[in-house]
Parts: sequence; C-alpha cells; structure tokens
Amino acid sequence: MPQGSPYGTPTWRPPADSEQVSGRLDAAETDDLPDSAFAFPGPRKEPLVSASHVRNALARFDQVEGVSDADRALAFANIRQAASYFGVHVTENSWRDLMHTQH
Repeated sequence: MPQGSPYGTPTWRPPADSEQVSGRLDAAETDDLPDSAFAFPGPRKEPLVSASHVRNALARFDQVEGVSDADRALAFANIRQAASYFGVHVTENSWRDLMHTQH
C-alpha cells in the first residue's frame, strides 16, 4: 500500500516458510511469531500466517476488543497485505465495513 493510505502503512511481513501454518497455533507458536505477523501488532492479536488465518481475522475483526480506531486501520491494512500475499479476496474497502457490532 502506498504511503498516506487511509488504511495506514502496513507493518505485516510474510512469515518465514517454517512459520506458515494452516492449522491452529498453540501458545508457544504464537509467542514465537514476530510482531509483524499480526494484524494488530501492538497487542499481538490475529496472527496472519496463512490464508485460513487471514480469513479468520476478517471474520473476527469486529470481535477484537481493547484497540483504537488507529489500531483497526493498521490491522485492516495488514490484513489486506496478507490477503494479497496468500491469495485471499477481500471485498471490504474499509475496516468499518467489517464492523458488524457496535464498538
């Protein structure tokens, strides 16, 4: 994404091949991930290490608690970048499009 994007500048980076997992991560595996592997890097919420994790982050986006609008904007930018990398189609144009409940 270009600088100045309304979604923030993504911080997500593709995982090393050994970090790509399609199944559930246990606590130790999650702890071993770098901050750049998460949609929400500060609070380390919603790891983005595979296509299934990206789809899960999209589905659960409105359930993430304790984050600001700026955190959500960054997370959306990270999800879009990870989605592009893993070949996941994202139809939403804004993080607000993912908010199915009040936040």
